[in-house]
Amino acid sequence: KKVLKGIAFPTCLSVNNVICHFSPLNSEADVILGDGDVVKLDLGAHIDGFIAVVAHTLVVGASASNQVTGRKADAILAAHLASEAALRLVKPGHETYEVTETVSKIAEAFECKPVEGMLSHQLEQNRIDGEKTVIQNPSEAQRKEHEKFDFEVNEVYAMDVLISTGEGQGREKDAKVTVYKRTDETYMLKMKTSREFYSKVCKQFGTMPFNIRSMDDERKARMGVVECVTHKLIEPFQVLCEKEGEYVAQFKFTVLLMPNGPMKITGLPFDTQGVKSEHSIQDVEIQNLLKSSANPKANKKKKKAAEKAVGEETAAPVLVES
Repeated sequence: KKVLKGIAFPTCLSVNNVICHFSPLNSEADVILGDGDVVKLDLGAHIDGFIAVVAHTLVVGASASNQVTGRKADAILAAHLASEAALRLVKPGHETYEVTETVSKIAEAFECKPVEGMLSHQLEQNRIDGEKTVIQNPSEAQRKEHEKFDFEVNEVYAMDVLISTGEGQGREKDAKVTVYKRTDETYMLKMKTSREFYSKVCKQFGTMPFNIRSMDDERKARMGVVECVTHKLIEPFQVLCEKEGEYVAQFKFTVLLMPNGPMKITGLPFDTQGVKSEHSIQDVEIQNLLKSSANPKANKKKKKAAEKAVGEETAAPVLVES
């Protein structure tokens, strides 16, 4: 059997106040990155429909000797720590709103806000937007509509944390939408260009998100996608932005809920030396959560080491009287 593999989410580079899904076409003008720009890299791949996604935030020109400070640092540290807390909460025995509330508390500690309504999805074979979701910073209406889910063994999640120095409100920008995904809807397309485009999408990308930059004829693809979107055969991933002058940081990782604990399979190491914020987490419960190991093997080793130490302790405890 031939195993299909390839892109599960096209590479997006969203800069500064751009929240997500910025992945310009070859025909568009180049975006030149500048020193100090906050860049979010977001991408995904799959083997046989089993998906792994990742996103990381970098600051152009930053290093241990040229630290990121101020509001940029606030957003980046809040997003990093929120993603670390989420990793420790995504396991059986917990439910999705525990992650939601913890992410909000961490953002608040850095005087930032999670981007409203952003979803982290359960991953299933050939499906990037599975049934269970974790919402961040829901509005009142979203809170009423959005279900609470329990995490269960053998599930897989794409945990996506987006933190803003602004209001956390995503607005659609005038940037062209270039990332799309096929839906389960059916419709008899009228235009030949639309039919050809839809046929290529089904053969080349299946149910995975794609960028029309990947099509052979970009101009034809841009024509063909219009009717497909109008009749909901294809759904767009809108380019969302925060207010000008604000910064958004993102960390996304794929986590497997194994019987012995969560296993993070994507994500880069975070350079704590390169980022310095005046803020920190004061909540003791969250501090303890972040101090706990996210590695199931490490927890086992610690437990064994503790048991060994207790076993070797032969001296009687000393009682101190005041």
